[in-house]
Amino acid sequence: MPDTTPKIELHVHLEGAVRAEALLDIARRNGLTLPAADVDELTELYRFRDFDHFIELWVMTTHVIRTEADFRQIVLAYAQEAAAHGAVYIEGIFTPAERVAAGASWDEVFSGFCDGAAAAKETTGVEVRLTPDIPRGYPLDAALETARYAVKYRDRGVVGLGLGGIETGFPPDPYAPAFRVAKDGGLGSVPHAGETEGIASIRGALDALGADRLRHGIRATDDPALLDEVASRGVVCDVCPVSNLRTRVVANVDEHPLPAMRAAGVLCSISTDDPAMFGTDLGREYAVAARLGLSAEDAFRAGIAGALCEERTRAELTTIADAHAWENTQPE
Repeated sequence: MPDTTPKIELHVHLEGAVRAEALLDIARRNGLTLPAADVDELTELYRFRDFDHFIELWVMTTHVIRTEADFRQIVLAYAQEAAAHGAVYIEGIFTPAERVAAGASWDEVFSGFCDGAAAAKETTGVEVRLTPDIPRGYPLDAALETARYAVKYRDRGVVGLGLGGIETGFPPDPYAPAFRVAKDGGLGSVPHAGETEGIASIRGALDALGADRLRHGIRATDDPALLDEVASRGVVCDVCPVSNLRTRVVANVDEHPLPAMRAAGVLCSISTDDPAMFGTDLGREYAVAARLGLSAEDAFRAGIAGALCEERTRAELTTIADAHAWENTQPE
């Protein structure tokens, strides 16, 4: 039986959460092909090799997700999956510039994902908020358009702006104008930083992009002074343990930086990143975190601290945390 302890997830790429069977159905519906003929072949293709292969796989597969109905479907499907593992609040990531490049309009993309978030609440009870990502390597015009549409859809559940993609070779600083648009429009800043790159990437996210949260942030342990700063500023890091192992930014679970981050006082939430592509789920991530010494309650309360939701929802999450009988003992 899945562990249904209450959970918050702040870092999940919705396009990377589509399970193999659903992705094949979407491709067929849109008259498009995937580099696999059936679920078994696609599951084998999903088998992680290295970070470059992951990026290639992302491009090869997510391009079939093209219509407003697709966008709505993948939000709802993931909310249903996460709810089975106890999720009560999710901040889902999507990459609108890539969907627009595949032929959708900006409004179709945002409307579809926002409709999916509303449907998720109605059918599963899970609160879903959205944080569109700018893909590193895309021109500033696309980044600015992502920010403008994010602000436009703020009243429909968009709460922040992110920066994703290949971290190496693409520092955060050039995207600062887009994040200023988002901040001026009342949105949070949630860039990926400190996954495959270290101090400079995190510093750029904090200083140039005004990061309210760091997606990953595990390389803050490269510099004790930076780690202390992240802790003292209360910047929550969205840690994705299985993803870090799959991408080989961490060699094995016993070398994961999570215990050092916690020892320094950093607030760490727990997430899946790309669960379909990394062969994981929210229950498994929390189990690995528990092995590393982070209790479900501490992860949940860090999630509350890092969530970009309105105060009403934050109060509801706090009520859930206070009312739940948490089991804080860690597995052997």
